[in-house]
Amino acid sequence: MLRVFLSLILLAFTAAAWSTTTEGLRLSSSNDGTRLVIDLSNEASYKTFTLDKPHRLVIDLRQTIWSKKITLPEFSGPLIKNIRHAQRDKTLRLVLDLTKKVRYSTHKLAPDQTHPYRLVIDLHNPNQALTTPVQKVVTTPATIIEKIKPETQAAEIVVKTPVVIKPKPKRDIVIAIDAGHGGKDNGATGRNGTKEKDVVLAIAKRLATLVDKEQGMRAYLVRSNDTFISLRQRINRAHRQKADMFISIHADSFRNNQAKGASVYVLSQRGASSEAAQLLADKENAADLVGGISLEDKDDLLASVLLDLSQTASLEASIEVASTVLAGLKRVGYVHKKQVESASFVVLKSPDIPSVLVETAFISNAEEERKLNSASHQNKLARAMMSGIRHYFQRNPLPGTNMPQRHIVSSGDTLSTIALRYQVTLNQLQKKNALTSTTLKIGDVLLIP
Repeated sequence: MLRVFLSLILLAFTAAAWSTTTEGLRLSSSNDGTRLVIDLSNEASYKTFTLDKPHRLVIDLRQTIWSKKITLPEFSGPLIKNIRHAQRDKTLRLVLDLTKKVRYSTHKLAPDQTHPYRLVIDLHNPNQALTTPVQKVVTTPATIIEKIKPETQAAEIVVKTPVVIKPKPKRDIVIAIDAGHGGKDNGATGRNGTKEKDVVLAIAKRLATLVDKEQGMRAYLVRSNDTFISLRQRINRAHRQKADMFISIHADSFRNNQAKGASVYVLSQRGASSEAAQLLADKENAADLVGGISLEDKDDLLASVLLDLSQTASLEASIEVASTVLAGLKRVGYVHKKQVESASFVVLKSPDIPSVLVETAFISNAEEERKLNSASHQNKLARAMMSGIRHYFQRNPLPGTNMPQRHIVSSGDTLSTIALRYQVTLNQLQKKNALTSTTLKIGDVLLIP
């Protein structure tokens, strides 16, 4: 617990000292290949290398930090199927998951009147011959594209018809909801005989109903009845459903019957380390547990790097969603712990699914036992968790999903800068949100056309 928060505090203090922040990612395709442009606040040194089985391009940007304001582009092109990122000390690592082995080239561009510093990565179609000098192609929303020769030469504008790529069908965000215990495992029992397994299942079903009502989301109940399911099997079921988030619901118990309040947990660093060691020791049975990538055919070093990338991103996301869920629970009533806790619960050990565990109340407390049996209180708990889930995905939209894209207004935002960021017109943004003025308040949520 302490290690997690110390590392987050250290990250906050050192971010200001880092020289570069990512400001945007832009993706485009043409007959020649695919281009990724990374907008940077300052010039950054970098290195790149490729990996296979499966094919990936890794980009390490030194002294660079990832901005959470970035919206990842759609991955509907023929060469890139996903982009992942992780912070490793003062190096930002981007991993491009590729559809095939490709040749690539990179170059940096200095800022001009309309663009900041940029790192340009060109992926060349396998059947496209490279010429000298190399010409990199960026496709704009219109049919005009820019062919950039080496920086010492002038740029020329030519007209070319862009490649029409059929977009992949969008999917729903899947929330795996795990009601603790079940079957022969009653969990904790209240003084009046209430069984933990029963009340948490009722809360889980209420949360599932709210998730299914949310546009672009789908709930999956790990157990929908009074059935015993092992802890590892709960994780495996979530993986088979390709869950984007895992929430385990419990009711706490303590020998002191005055203990009360809710708590929210994420995986501890010690738990993550022990899980990584177990996965690396048994790579065959850990197949497809790292973002759909099997570890079985990887050497130990590569498997360790992949696992570290996945665990780091998953834990960061878990902490963020746990914080929003805890904020919602604080509005419902007393919380036992005022900050997110960390522990080595088995159900939190998935290396590639953000996972949180919610202790809804102390069933050993007679008053809280009574509340846990109340439909009204169960609904309040479910709505608090739903608020946290919704808030997380509003801030971190998943590419290729049906959930409407939203922007939460923060300090410094204006309608024009938001429209520019999402590449929509000011009029479209105002019409979509029925805005009669350009005045915004911090915390406002805008729908993106």
